[in-house]
Amino acid sequence: MRRTRSTFSNLPNLPYLPHLAFMSDLLAARSQMAVSLAFHIIFAVIGIAMPVMMVVAERRWHVTGHEIYLDLAKRWAKGTATLFAVGAVSGTVLSFELGLLWPRFMEFAGSIIGMPFSLEGFAFFTEAIFLGVYLYGWERISPRAHLWAGVAVAVSGAASGIFVVIANAWMNAPAGFELQGGRVVNVDPIAAMGNAAAVSQTIHMTLAAYAATGFAVAGIHALFLLKDPGNAFHRRALQIALIVGAPAAVLQPLSGDLSARHIAVHQPVKLAAAEAVFRTQAGAPLTVGGWPDVAARETRFAVEIPYGLSFLAFHDPHAVVKGLDAVPPEEWPNIPAVHLSFQLMVALGTYLALVSLWVGWLAWRRRDLAHNRWLLGAIALATPMGFIAVEAGWMVTELGRQPWVIYGILRTTDAVTPMPGLVVPFVTFTLMYCLLGVIVVWLLYRQILRSPTMPEWKGFYMPVRSRGNVNGRKRGREDQAT
Repeated sequence: MRRTRSTFSNLPNLPYLPHLAFMSDLLAARSQMAVSLAFHIIFAVIGIAMPVMMVVAERRWHVTGHEIYLDLAKRWAKGTATLFAVGAVSGTVLSFELGLLWPRFMEFAGSIIGMPFSLEGFAFFTEAIFLGVYLYGWERISPRAHLWAGVAVAVSGAASGIFVVIANAWMNAPAGFELQGGRVVNVDPIAAMGNAAAVSQTIHMTLAAYAATGFAVAGIHALFLLKDPGNAFHRRALQIALIVGAPAAVLQPLSGDLSARHIAVHQPVKLAAAEAVFRTQAGAPLTVGGWPDVAARETRFAVEIPYGLSFLAFHDPHAVVKGLDAVPPEEWPNIPAVHLSFQLMVALGTYLALVSLWVGWLAWRRRDLAHNRWLLGAIALATPMGFIAVEAGWMVTELGRQPWVIYGILRTTDAVTPMPGLVVPFVTFTLMYCLLGVIVVWLLYRQILRSPTMPEWKGFYMPVRSRGNVNGRKRGREDQAT
């Protein structure tokens, strides 16, 4: 449902309370939420994709008997546990911030989006339980049960992310309730979870998690292979990381097209801000780059592809695309920030997709990826790109919805807490996140430096020292080869 003005716009003005002059309480609350989300989303993304890589590595150990895959699975499991712990802390902080910083939002939306948040909590605890089983069950349960514990970690991690994104999708396309006198009635949580933005956002975000994490891991190992192309450990790690990241990166533009077509219909102002479309027009061009000049109502230094936006948004080159002139200027988001974030996301996503196609072409021709220095350099360059694209994409999602916290229903200014002095917790939590980030990077750096320097021939034919048969079959071919 949609409203042209905030349901809460008739609330009385709050009395002025003294606060630090350089930042308003609204800006401090928004900034604190932005920093918390930007920090937490990295660990949430890794928590979705990293378990998949450790499961693939363990499965390869079961099939081939090469101990190098067992080493990979155990190392990635330790990294997953470290990042899971930090993600759990930052996620807990976020849940408190929703209630403390945005009480009117929670009062309005709590009964509607309570179900996806509850399901996310169930998925989170499931992930934590099976991660513990996976970490401490190597010699305590059967190989098959251990592998399935890893599968449970991967599935519950993905489910946890999906349920959170569904709640966010509801904020972009509110559904499943009725308003009577400014009060929420007739709540249908299933209809709320099935809102119009749920499918496109969950697909786009899940693929982004696999692509970002896969290329981050592949990029780290590509850097080592540039120095030592024969290292068996990094060669196997690169292959598995690309198996996870490359297909997701290729599919990501398709999911982006699905998201763009949804936004064009349901959130035309967000699309107009992302593409810097100031006037409604048929056959709208696709804007590449440029700087939106809001005062002049034009985008400077941009390259325009005629009819491109109309075709991408509606699959019709002559379709009418609503511009920013369709709504009053006070309902515009921060156009330069949304436009630049969108351009950055698209550019980085395109780079990852092209590198993935390159990888697929070489793999199809059975070329040795580890000795292609140009490819390794391109993969190493992509190491941070997926995470940067994820951050930029969330900026488009959240900033593009402004000035609404619930699109068309509740304004951000009406949802913030009346408590003064919000700049203090903002600065405190920002410093805490910086310190926590440094500690995590140092721990992971130490683990990466301890990677084995095993030559390829020895890694391929290493004798197996393990618990005997795996899945009822003898691992004999590689042992006989030694």
